[in-house]
Amino acid sequence: MKLQRHGALAALAISATLAMAACGSDNTGSGGGSKSTAKAPSTECAKGSLTSQGSTAQKNAMDQWIKAYQTKCSGAQITYDGTGSGAGIQAFTSGTADFAGSDSALADGAEQKAADKRCTGGEALDLPMVTGPIAVVYHVQGVQDLQFKPATLAKIFAGKVKTWDDPAIKADNPKATLPSTPIQAVHRSESSGTSDNFTTYLSKTAGADWTYGHAKEWKAPGGVGAKGSDGVSAKVKQTAGTIAYDEWSYATTNSLDIAKIYNGAGQYTELTAEAAGKTVEGAKVVGQGDNLKLDIDYNTKVAGAYPIVLVTYEIACSKGNDSGKLDLLKSFLTYVSSDDGQAALTQQGYAPLPKPVQTKVQGAIKGLA
Repeated sequence: MKLQRHGALAALAISATLAMAACGSDNTGSGGGSKSTAKAPSTECAKGSLTSQGSTAQKNAMDQWIKAYQTKCSGAQITYDGTGSGAGIQAFTSGTADFAGSDSALADGAEQKAADKRCTGGEALDLPMVTGPIAVVYHVQGVQDLQFKPATLAKIFAGKVKTWDDPAIKADNPKATLPSTPIQAVHRSESSGTSDNFTTYLSKTAGADWTYGHAKEWKAPGGVGAKGSDGVSAKVKQTAGTIAYDEWSYATTNSLDIAKIYNGAGQYTELTAEAAGKTVEGAKVVGQGDNLKLDIDYNTKVAGAYPIVLVTYEIACSKGNDSGKLDLLKSFLTYVSSDDGQAALTQQGYAPLPKPVQTKVQGAIKGLA
């Protein structure tokens, strides 16, 4: 199913509020300290406690949601720890997290089966909740407005392009004055859905220049690892000569230089909400039933589309949830998938769900047992 989305409206909303994200959020993540304007949940409150962890990409959004929900629903205690997508899935599978956040859907096969075992009488569902682009960020003294083709990025992150004045980078940036500074490519040090999405992008667009497949764990040689989206942002901000992949909200909050990316339409495209929205519009639902896995076309040929986009999923049991926590789980997820909850994302530099997917997610949440 192709997503028929009011992408332009969402894009305008994000663009209008991006300055707020750049000044930070009211959470304790990398955001900083501006005041929240998120609407209180319009859903019915529930009492109890929930423990969750996973994707750092959605941590700013999750902190905002939790604060808004708990402000209205004083009998609820919800925690979310940004440990990374891989750790979140492991915690969910082992039963130490009531739900998990992951920037990649559960992989077919062993990972899905292991998560399903947690769900007595049911299955582990991938519920898309947060959409947002991955920025390619860099810190090169005296250089701005860089742009890259996928093959060039692949060579850089594979350690084959070692200095900023390499001919491959010059070919992409003929007007730039590039220094001979060594390149330090920064990747996530822990199991990360952002790494999985970024390496999937390289696998599908860079051809023979990327031979490391895609995975939550970084496979290519060289470079340096940093933990979490905030760790990657800090490393790039503090270290000249660096380049990394990072969630747009973190890149914006930390005022990092963001590269234009060459898309399937043959254009170097600036990362904007509208450009990212054009790629999300082309995503397809490939999961079955209430398992709403999405397939993103990283080779999109839509004019003006920014091609590196991720979707963060909340992973929960269709059946077999803790009966003492089920009401709160459904109430909280109903809020975050609501119009109010999704509208709060624009304050953090994310994008609301496409309306058809939002409707499907809300239906799946109602059926949790």
